[in-house]
Amino acid sequence: MLLHLHKNNYFSFIGKSIFLLLVLFEIRIPRSSQDHIQNLLYYVIGDRVIFAESPSAPGIPVVYRTSEERTTNPDRLNLDRRKLKICPILEGEEQLRLLNYQHNYISQIQHLSTLKRLIFLDLYDNHIEEITGLNSLRSLRVLMLGKNRIRKIENLEALTKLDVLDLHGNQIQIIENLSHLGELRVLNLAGNQIVHVDNISGMDALAELNLRRNQIQTVIDVDNLPNLQRLFLSINDISCFEDIQCLSESHCLSEISLDGNPLCQDQYYKQIILRNMQQLKQLDMKKVSEEERRIALVMARKEAEKRRESNKIAIMKEKRRIAISGVKRNWELKQGSHIAKTGSLIRTSPMPELFANHIGTLKNSDILFHNDKDDSESSGITNIDKGISEYAELDGDTFTLYGHQALENLERNWGIQAAGSITTIVFKFVDFEHVAKILHKIRTRFPATQTLVFSATNIHSLQQINALSHVRRLDNLTIDLDGNPVTKFTLWRMYTIFRLAHFSLKKINDIEVSPSDIVNAEKLFGPLSHITTSQLPQSRLLSLLGETRKKQLVALSEDKNRKGDKHAEKAQGEFVGRAGLTYQSADNLTKQQESEGKKKIAKNFINEFSKETIFNNKKQSEFQRLWSVIFYEMVQSALGDMSNMREYMKNCMEMCENS
Repeated sequence: MLLHLHKNNYFSFIGKSIFLLLVLFEIRIPRSSQDHIQNLLYYVIGDRVIFAESPSAPGIPVVYRTSEERTTNPDRLNLDRRKLKICPILEGEEQLRLLNYQHNYISQIQHLSTLKRLIFLDLYDNHIEEITGLNSLRSLRVLMLGKNRIRKIENLEALTKLDVLDLHGNQIQIIENLSHLGELRVLNLAGNQIVHVDNISGMDALAELNLRRNQIQTVIDVDNLPNLQRLFLSINDISCFEDIQCLSESHCLSEISLDGNPLCQDQYYKQIILRNMQQLKQLDMKKVSEEERRIALVMARKEAEKRRESNKIAIMKEKRRIAISGVKRNWELKQGSHIAKTGSLIRTSPMPELFANHIGTLKNSDILFHNDKDDSESSGITNIDKGISEYAELDGDTFTLYGHQALENLERNWGIQAAGSITTIVFKFVDFEHVAKILHKIRTRFPATQTLVFSATNIHSLQQINALSHVRRLDNLTIDLDGNPVTKFTLWRMYTIFRLAHFSLKKINDIEVSPSDIVNAEKLFGPLSHITTSQLPQSRLLSLLGETRKKQLVALSEDKNRKGDKHAEKAQGEFVGRAGLTYQSADNLTKQQESEGKKKIAKNFINEFSKETIFNNKKQSEFQRLWSVIFYEMVQSALGDMSNMREYMKNCMEMCENS
C-alpha cells in the first residue's frame, strides 16, 4: 500500500541531506545549528515505502520503494515512527548510505548485512537491549543508539571508521570496548549510570565527550586522549577537583562543563578550575574572561608557593622522623648492651622497661654513656643546620629534644620572643648525665620554662634529682616510669618535693603536690639538712649557693639578728643544709672513683705484701727453733736402721722391687 508524501518531507530531505554532507565532508558547525538539523531528522515523517511480508520468513516485514522514489533518494531511507518491532528486510537498497529507524519499537538490530556502503545508522528511541548485527557495516561513520535499553558497550570491533557514537539515555554502567575506535571524534554517553570514568585510552581522535547526567564520582585516563577539546560533565556527583585531577594534564581541552556537581558549591570553584586548567576558553558554557584568568593565575602562584612550602615542611618532618627513630634505636641498643654485660635478665619484656628494672642494680660507673660521635653515625643521619636540627622539635610552647645531639640546640641564638614562648622542655632518649651539664642554661635561655619532662633519660638515683635545683623556675616535673629506674624507689617523689621545696612544685607526674605531701617530705628527709650542715664547712656550703639563694640566706641572717629568733636560725640552717645536697657530674665522679680505686689497690698490695713477709719470717723462726731436735731424730733413726745391716739391705731391696 502506498503512503502519500507529507508536505514536511521536503524539509526532511533538506535537513537530512545537510547532515549527511556534514558527516561526509567533516564540516564543523555551531552546536545551535546542529541541534536544529537534528530536530529536523527526529521529527519529520518518513519516506514513501511499501511494506510486505517475506514468504521465506513469515512475520518479518519487507520494505520496497518504487523505482521513482529510489531514484529520487538513492542513498537515504527514512523509516521513523513506523511502529516497527523488527528491523525489516530492505529489498534492493544496497546503495543506502543513510538509514533512519527513529521512534520505533525495535528490540534487535538485524537484516543490515547487505548495506555495505551505509555510513549513517539512526536507531534513536527504540527498545534495543544489546548491540549486535553491525559486523558487516565496516564503512559506518555515525551510529545513533540513544534512548534505548543497552546495558553494555560491545560488538563494535568491526566499526573502526566510526566518527560519531551516540549511546545517551541507556543503562550503561562501565565504559569499555572502545579503545580500538581510533577515528572516533564524538562520543555521547550522557544519561547513563556511569560512576567511574576510566578505560578510555586509545581513542586518539576523540574531540568531544559528553558524560552529562550520570553518577560520576571520579574521572581518570582522560589525559590520555590527546585531541579532546570539549568535555561535558554536568549533573554528576563530583565533589572535589582531586576526583578529576587528570584533567589538569589534558592540555588540548578548551571547553568543559561541570555545573550541577557538588564541586560547584565551593565559593572558589571557578578559580580552582581555571588555576588547574589555564588553557580553558569556556567553562559551564560561558566564555572565560581575562580577569577571571588573571585571578586564577595569581591563586595558582600562591598555591604553588604553598605547595613548595608544604613539601619542604614534609621533607623536614620526614628527616626529623628518621633522625628520631635512629636516636631511639641507638638508645635501645645501648640499653641492650648493658643488659648483655650483666647477663642477669632474660629478654622477655620491652627494652626500655627491662632496662629500667635492671639498671638500678648497677653502679654509677657502670651506666655512664660516652658521648661518642658514632651516636649520630649509627642512625645514618647527617645533621644539617636549619635553625632547629632534626633531633629537636618545637610544637607551640613545647620544645622536645631527642638524644644528646639535640642539646646543641640550646646554644643557638634564640630570639627573645621565641625563647619566651617555650614553657615546656621534654628530654627523650638522652642520658641524664648529658642533661645535667646544661640544666643551668635553661634558666637563662628559656626564662618562662615551667615544666620539665624526662622520658627515657636513665635517672637512676636520688642524687641526680639534686641537679634540678639549678633551674630558675619549675612548676611541673614529669619523670616517666619507663627508662627512669629512680621511679622504682618508693620515696623518690617525697625526696623530690623535699629537695626542690624552693620551687613550690605544683605537680609531679601530673599528680598535684598537696600540703600534706610537703609536711611528710620534711619529716622524712629534713634530718638530711642538719647532717649536711654538720659535715660540710660553712664556706663550702656558701659556695654551693647561687647568687639569688645567697641573697635569701642574707635576708634570713638579718631577720635572725634583728629578732634573735631561734626559728629563723633553724630555717637558715635547713636552707643552707638543703643546698649542700648537690649532684656531682659524671666526670667528677669518674675521677674521684678512679683515685679511690688506685688508693685501694695500693693499700691492698701493701697489706698482702706485709702479711706474706710476716708469715715467711714466722716460718723461718720456727725452723730455727726446731732444727736441733729434727736433726737428732734423723741421726737416731738412721743408726737404728743400720744396726742390723743384713735386715736393712733386705728391706731396701724389697722397697726397690715394690717401687
